[in-house]
Amino acid sequence: MAALTSSNHPLLAIRPAEPADLARIFEIYNREVTEEVTTFDTEPRVLGRDDGWLTEREQRYPVLVGEAGGQIVGWSSLSQWSPRGAYARTAEVSVYVDPAHRGNGYGRALLAAVVELAPATGAGVLLARIVEPNPASTATHRSLGFEPIGVQRRAGEKFGRILDVTLMDLHVDGAN
Repeated sequence: MAALTSSNHPLLAIRPAEPADLARIFEIYNREVTEEVTTFDTEPRVLGRDDGWLTEREQRYPVLVGEAGGQIVGWSSLSQWSPRGAYARTAEVSVYVDPAHRGNGYGRALLAAVVELAPATGAGVLLARIVEPNPASTATHRSLGFEPIGVQRRAGEKFGRILDVTLMDLHVDGAN
């Protein structure tokens, strides 16, 4: 994995995730799975059973954690967009922050760090799927140059709600 640079956030230390971080990563993520619509996953991740999400992923797709006050407060990652070979230059970004730590710029710092690593992974285009409405996530992505490219109307259903998903992209290969 490419080396990390400063997160440009005075209170957040960003580093590559390790297997010992999975309990906290899953805790943050599973809240979104069971209580929110920010992810379309409907089954929580289980420590021991789902560790491969981190330990078996391709080296080119980093997972980062952000620590503040000695505690993991959020994480970000790059993931394969599609298993089809022609999409190898495209990766999906994810960023999740514990609700108690939102509004401090941690999500932006974590997203910026994973975007910074993207070119070294071979990714030229980053995609984000944002369940609507989510103005905070949309604004965070926009602040780093992501632009909306379309809406998947009525693409998902969770907690009895039919949900739209905004697709945003960022070209990190220098093209527009």
